[in-house]
Amino acid sequence: MAIDYGRKRTGLAVTDELKLIATGLTTVETPKLMEFLTNYVSREQVECFVVGEAKRMDNTPSESAQYIEPFVIKLKEKFPDIPVERIDERFTSKIAFQAMIDGGLKKKQRQNKALIDTVSAVIILQSYMQSRH
Repeated sequence: MAIDYGRKRTGLAVTDELKLIATGLTTVETPKLMEFLTNYVSREQVECFVVGEAKRMDNTPSESAQYIEPFVIKLKEKFPDIPVERIDERFTSKIAFQAMIDGGLKKKQRQNKALIDTVSAVIILQSYMQSRH
């Protein structure tokens, strides 16, 4: 499961059992994220959490990292049996937006920030899966 953590909303993506295709799951209001994950993990098998790592162009942590790191600590505490992997998330929002344009989504649909968050999570998961092959 990929997590594109944000201060207001968090995009989530999952993959099939064969780990071939990343699919958008949903976007959750961040204050409700742990409750959502707890319910999801109780129903579905989650082999690993892949959390985007926010970096600047010079490879130093971005401003967003100060919000993501405490979340990662809580995630590891809450689900100690599920490993947490990190993957560079630079450009995922831009790639998500371009993918939405390429996919033919209308301007109003592309302005849906929740959809951008979900697509960003898909890109994070797809990048992770490609890096493992």
